[in-house]
Amino acid sequence: MPRVGKLYDSTIGKKIFMAATGAILWLFVIGHMIGNLKIFLGAEHFNAYAEFLRTVGEPLFPESGLLWIARIVLLVSVGVHMLAALQLTLLSWAARGTEKYRKQDQLAFSYASRTMRWGGVIILLFVIFHLLHLTFGTVHPSFEPGSPYHNVVAGFRVWPVSLFYILAMIPLGFHMYHGLWSACQTLDVNNKRIRDLRRPFSMAVALVVVAGNISIPLAVLAGFVH
Repeated sequence: MPRVGKLYDSTIGKKIFMAATGAILWLFVIGHMIGNLKIFLGAEHFNAYAEFLRTVGEPLFPESGLLWIARIVLLVSVGVHMLAALQLTLLSWAARGTEKYRKQDQLAFSYASRTMRWGGVIILLFVIFHLLHLTFGTVHPSFEPGSPYHNVVAGFRVWPVSLFYILAMIPLGFHMYHGLWSACQTLDVNNKRIRDLRRPFSMAVALVVVAGNISIPLAVLAGFVH
């Protein structure tokens, strides 16, 4: 543990922790999107998927045991990711006070990288609303515990909510795209083949996730999912 703390104290260590936790969150978002697309198979399949998440690991683990372990890992990953991002931002601001931008650094910044910070804040606010909306039902118009298909459809029938979900996917897409690219930079992935493919691969995955997530509220609003 002291070695881990010592590694985190350095700038490169913070970047490594940020890249590692970002990878965990990146994989979760992809898996979450794939699971949610089961809604197009109908209520029976979607509810069965939700039930599987609650019962997976039984009888070795109690009901929802593995689900809560996954939630804790995700929560810790989010916390470390945000802390590292905040500290790196403060270090970056402090450095800018004493050094001028290098021309090379300016050219390296894309629109996605410049929006990573406020995009992360928007994503955090979206996640909080998402949990209150479809997990706890606090801000849901007709939440029914144990009826995930109904909750999704009834929730997305409210068009301002669907619009919010759709717009929130834009910063998520930018975050995923730039996150994978910057993680490769941090981890010093210098293989030419990987280096040439990481941008198009990151863009393709981000677009698929955004399109997949957006398709659900659009399908509900259009009446394809009802």
